[in-house]
Amino acid sequence: MKASRIAAAAAAAGTAVLALSAPAFAHVSVQPEGTAAKGSYAVVDFKVPNERDNASTTKLEVTFPTDHPLASVMPQPLEGWTVKVTKSKLAKPLEMHGEKIDEAVTKVTWTADGKGVEPGFFQKFPLSVGALPEDTDQLVFKAIQTYSNDEVVRWIEVPQEGQEEPENPAPVLQLSAAEEDGHHDASAAEDASDDKSGTEQTAAASSDSTGSSSDTTARVLGVVGIVVGAAGVAYGVFAGRRRSDA
Repeated sequence: MKASRIAAAAAAAGTAVLALSAPAFAHVSVQPEGTAAKGSYAVVDFKVPNERDNASTTKLEVTFPTDHPLASVMPQPLEGWTVKVTKSKLAKPLEMHGEKIDEAVTKVTWTADGKGVEPGFFQKFPLSVGALPEDTDQLVFKAIQTYSNDEVVRWIEVPQEGQEEPENPAPVLQLSAAEEDGHHDASAAEDASDDKSGTEQTAAASSDSTGSSSDTTARVLGVVGIVVGAAGVAYGVFAGRRRSDA
């Protein structure tokens, strides 16, 4: 009886944990592929989960910050989606690579050509962006998610430090410290290549370590099996002798 009560309490606690953690995964969010260093270029992914059981996500609109405009925004082709990049004139021109830029991207819109993001799935929408500003630690992107049943969810509430997360938080991209060498594009590509090589080497080392560990485990189990078998034989012989003496 006591064991069943403990099991029931554990199950209830697990359900509560899942219920509390679920909303954190349901928000539209943005994360860099690698790093998003100040003053450099980066590839970022807007992750869009489908929160509905009876409708698909068919449209995503992402509004770019006007206080820190980005002159270069390039979407990656995404099968099943049409993408539109909207630019607007800047009140204060930017200077990039010695040239003045008088317009910047203010919105990117993805529209599904087919079923979109169906219930139980999520979709990543990648963009190459830059140059990232050097005078802020984060960029806030406001997003609007539209479902096939015409429901609209506005992820536009800006999270405030020290306060609880709002119900519909806007995606926030955290920026890392600026790169020191100044060759942002080249170093980013080089770092990505190095990271890939490092990952492959780590995976190989992990594989060797796993194989070695598996061999050791197999040997130990083999020895244990032999000992147990020998003990069984000895017990059988001893039992047989006892029956013979009786």
